Amino acid sequence: MILSLVGVSPLTKSSQSAFAQQLATSLTPDNSSFKFERGYPAAGTAERAYNETDLGRAIEAYKFFYGTVSTEGLMQGIPETVKPNEGAVKLAVGPRQQILTGNADTPYSYGTLDLKAGGPMVVELPPGSFIGFVNDHNMRWVLDMGTNGPDKGQGGKHLVLPPDYQGDVPAGYYVGRSETWKVFFAVRSLSPDGNTTKALQAIDGVKVYPLAKAGEQVSFKFIDVTNKTMPSNLLAWEDNLNYWKQLKAVIDSETSPVQFRPMLGMLQSLGIEKGKPFNLDARLSSILEEATNTALAEMRVNSYANREPLRIVWSDRNWEWVPLRAMNTTTKDFGVAAFLDLQATDNNAFPIYGASASMGKREVGAGSIYYAAYRDNTSAFLDGSKSYKLTVPGPVPGNLFWSATVYDVDTRSQIATDQDRASVGSITSKPQPNPDGSIDIYLGPNAPVGKENQWIKTIPDKGWFVYFRIYGPTAPAFDGTWKLNNIVEMK
Repeated sequence: MILSLVGVSPLTKSSQSAFAQQLATSLTPDNSSFKFERGYPAAGTAERAYNETDLGRAIEAYKFFYGTVSTEGLMQGIPETVKPNEGAVKLAVGPRQQILTGNADTPYSYGTLDLKAGGPMVVELPPGSFIGFVNDHNMRWVLDMGTNGPDKGQGGKHLVLPPDYQGDVPAGYYVGRSETWKVFFAVRSLSPDGNTTKALQAIDGVKVYPLAKAGEQVSFKFIDVTNKTMPSNLLAWEDNLNYWKQLKAVIDSETSPVQFRPMLGMLQSLGIEKGKPFNLDARLSSILEEATNTALAEMRVNSYANREPLRIVWSDRNWEWVPLRAMNTTTKDFGVAAFLDLQATDNNAFPIYGASASMGKREVGAGSIYYAAYRDNTSAFLDGSKSYKLTVPGPVPGNLFWSATVYDVDTRSQIATDQDRASVGSITSKPQPNPDGSIDIYLGPNAPVGKENQWIKTIPDKGWFVYFRIYGPTAPAFDGTWKLNNIVEMK
């Protein structure tokens, strides 16, 4: 109904009333079964009203707590032999690991810290090219570390305090306060010369320990899982009732942040309440299943066909900002003082793991920026059956390096093909420039002859999208004097 009105003449005053009535009818459920007698609900009306109330609340609760379940999925995805507070994993991410929009440029390390068991925990970085963050169990930002954090790459001790911590805070630490008992920390190791082995080894210099054991021998270990196939728990849960079961387990074990009270109230009305049994009868199971499908579809649309004008990087191009809105370090979310931006929150949580104040910060030299492309130059969605070319103007405005990475629209992870590669970058691929300094990147099911090193294989009949990253962005990345070309289909 709404789409059919695009491009038509404005409504005359005489037709506005009829249009308003028609629009209300098109957007409102059929009210024929909502019947009242003497003002009281007639037979069947109360049941219908409760079902629709529960469905609406479940849809919104699903989206709001997506970051919580995503965090839990990553925590559970760490091998059982790697215990919280005792170790973490490290890896050079490839298509074999289903990590939401993980990049192929910089090795990762990540793990779980349990503040209830260990008390205040310290993540100590040596001087060097590291980027890190700590998120709470709800994927809310706690602190940044490394070159994008307060230590500015000079090394430092980052202290994560438990909820409502009242003890002394010693001097010499960069402090973040978590509102949950469990937190997720991640550190990326940058190697400007593309030496992945050296970057992975550098991670071993990171020290993690309880504040109570500061100065003692550190036993925390980083376990290399680069060659391990790691499916995503989130993908296994997000479209079925396991989503709600995993969320219930987190609610039972975690704190209840005061700002979450309205949303926790929505969960309570659906039978998900801290410390109480979660009884899934046939009615509730049906409602939660429908809510899961609807909410997941809405989040997918919000990511791939977002309607917010602020998403556009350049008005004459189809590249979009990632994240949609930069992190607010005061509110610790994607919002402003007056409100939480739900569109931006959903847009970040569906394709990405992590909330960092430095990620996508639109400032010269501020870590890294991300541009996303879901459509070609004709605004058609990208199709794995077709062949495309992306011509990157040179020089790319970054002090460090850049990359273009292809992701599967369903898994939001690096596209997995027999090529076993999803990225072309300045340090990982060392692509050959054209005479004018630009670089051509080829995307499609078949390799162009002689350009195999600058080609990323796609899967026929599947959608895909690209993140273009610039590390250490300079002024032209923001002022419009440099623009990424649209992706063009090669006929």
